[in-house]
Order: sequence, then structure tokens, then C-alpha cells
Amino acid sequence: MTRVADRFVRAEPRATAGQFVEGLLSGVERKTCWSLAERAGHDDPQAMQRLLRTAVWDADGVRDDVRAWLIEQLGHPDAVLACDETGFLKKGLCSVGVQRQYTGTAGRVENSQVGVFLAYVSPEGRAMIDRRLYLPETTWCQQPDRLAAAGVPDQVGFATKPALARQMIAAAIEAGVPFGWVTGDEVYGADPGLRADLEHHGIGYVLAVGCDRRVHVNDGRTLIRVDELAERIPRREWQQHSCGPGAKGPRDYLWAWITTATQPGEHRWLLIRRNRTTGELAFYLCWSPRPVPLHTLVTVAGSRWSIEELFQTGKGQVGLDHYQVRGWTGWHRFITLAMLALAVLTILAAQQPDAAPEIISLTVAEIRRLLNAFVLTTTVSPAHSLHWSIWRRTSQARARRAHYQRRQTK
Repeated sequence: MTRVADRFVRAEPRATAGQFVEGLLSGVERKTCWSLAERAGHDDPQAMQRLLRTAVWDADGVRDDVRAWLIEQLGHPDAVLACDETGFLKKGLCSVGVQRQYTGTAGRVENSQVGVFLAYVSPEGRAMIDRRLYLPETTWCQQPDRLAAAGVPDQVGFATKPALARQMIAAAIEAGVPFGWVTGDEVYGADPGLRADLEHHGIGYVLAVGCDRRVHVNDGRTLIRVDELAERIPRREWQQHSCGPGAKGPRDYLWAWITTATQPGEHRWLLIRRNRTTGELAFYLCWSPRPVPLHTLVTVAGSRWSIEELFQTGKGQVGLDHYQVRGWTGWHRFITLAMLALAVLTILAAQQPDAAPEIISLTVAEIRRLLNAFVLTTTVSPAHSLHWSIWRRTSQARARRAHYQRRQTK
């Protein structure tokens, strides 16, 4: 918390933020303002709610401090930036950016918000370093009254998910973040502006594309669909490589690559991944400012899974999706504090010495358990627990009466 202290104007929200982050790291089941306030010894959740809504502090500045801290510990010139989005399931229509839309979190169309995130993946570890909230164009960006009610700043307009990723990558470049590659799924691979930005800055990429993508081969003389091209590759040209360790061992696939350069001196390829069991194919557009071996491209492609694992870790360990705020400011503040809590665990994991051969290294989940056992343990009096039981039930009764009265007046 000392690293981000200057982002808070007054001592009270600074202290509350520290308690908030401790609560996110704690064993509290649901990381809401109510439960975090009870754990911190507050009489009610007002201080926690003010922290997310009206207190004066700079959430973007805290994000920058978190990014700088992570780069100090994990920075590597060949690191990979992975961009991806995740959904936050919500009820109602008032939460900023919410609408019925597809989210991988549920695997179907659901009422949800979508956040686009940027992860830093290096040999030293991986962590989230930036975030953006996606605002749907028709249901939000074309409705000024709805934007104003949610507290969306006037200068914020519609941006596609790849455009949000481009903003975050540009911010990382401006901040001097060391990295050599960018990866993402088909949403990002289909955006020519993102690819052009990366090539302009001399940053290599391995971006997934759909099976109907067309590429140039034979020195630019032939334009062909990537799935048709895959069928023409002889069996002997497929090479087995691991794109990283998985829960059940190395993630081994068969890989092939074809040059798609149309100009002399270009380093441009189509990378194809084949599942050894099912035969399922995946396709990637690749570019590098310099020649690289196949294994390098495979490693970058495999780095994309890191951000999906970070989503699982963030939601499971620090309550990334537990927030109960509706407005623009509250969303960014909660997500930023959750990223700070996750950074604590990530850096502690990176600082641990290698474990003995007969035991695995300390995981983020195990470090959190030890933190709660040795550092974050709190003792709450029976009177405090009883006070909160009465407070919760009183608030719930008040909310129920309000709902009943509202329904009767309709």
C-alpha cells in the first residue's frame, strides 16, 4: 500500500483501501463492501462504499503503480502481452455496460458486462497490468442519458474490443514496459489496425484468426483459405512442440508454418496448430521484425492461455467478479484494487526459491492460504458479529419493503 499511497488525497480512504485489499486477499467468501467492512471491524459498509464511489483517489494512477511494481519483479525483454476479454454476469439494466451479449464466462449469451484486459507473461511470472470496460455501441454509447446516469466521462466513446486492446498496448509502450510479442484470440487477430500498430512499433505478434481467413503464399502469387492450405500440408511437415506446461503435463500439439511474406525481407507466417487426438485446427497470423524459429512462435501462441488462467485466479482468489457497483467509477476502482491484490500474490510467488524435487513450488492459492494463516488473521468479537447480523437483516428488510412499494405503484 505504500507504493500507491500518493494516489490518495486523504488518510481515511488510504487506510480504507488497505483494509479493502486485505479483505480481497482474505478468506471472506464474497468480497462485497458489506463483508469486507465487517471483516475490517467497521460498524457499516459506508466507508468501503465511499472508497469505490465518491472518495478522492486516482484509480488509473494506482493501476500505473501496480504495473510498474510488476515490471520491476517480472520484467523481461522477450515477454508477451496477452489481450483478452472476460464477462461479469449481472442482473438488471443499470450496471454500466451491461446488456445481453455473448460471454465466454457462461459460454452463451447472458446479461453481462465485458472487461478487456492486458496480461504480462514473462519467464518470471504473469499478471494483469491493465483493464478497460467495453461499452456496447447501440445500447450504451448511443444513449447519452444512460451514460450520464452511470457516470461515464464525456470523452469516453464507443471502442471495439481490439481498439481497447490497442489503447492498453500503447499505454504499455509509453510506460516503457519491456516486451517483444503480443498475442490474442480471433477477436484481436481479425483487426488490421492492431496488426499495423504492432508492426509500426517493431513488435512481433502471434494472433489467432478464423478458418476462413485468406493468406498469400508462393511469394504473394496465390491467395488461399487457411483451412484449405492446412489440408495440402504433407504429414512429414508437421512438427510436435509443447506450447507450455499444463495441469496434466506439457501441452503438446502438431505445428506447421508457411511463409506468407509478399515483400523481400519480410518475416511473416501462417502458423497452424493441430490437436494430436481430435485433429482440430487453429490458425495464427504471425509477424516478427527479425527471423525466429518455429518454437518461438509456438511459445508465444501458448502464452495466450495465461490470461485465461489469470481470469480464473482473479475471480477465485481475490474476487475479481464479486463487485456490486453499477457506475463507471466504481467498476474501475474495484477492478484496480483486485489487480493490486492479485499482484501481491503474483510477486510473492515470483520471489520464492525453487522447491525441492519432491514438492511443487508455492502456488498463488497456497500463498494466499499462508497469508491468511500467518498475517491476515483477525479476531472478531461476538458482539460485532451480532451487530452485523442485525444490520444485514435490517437493510434487507428495508430493501424488500421498497421493492414491494415500487411494484404496487406500477
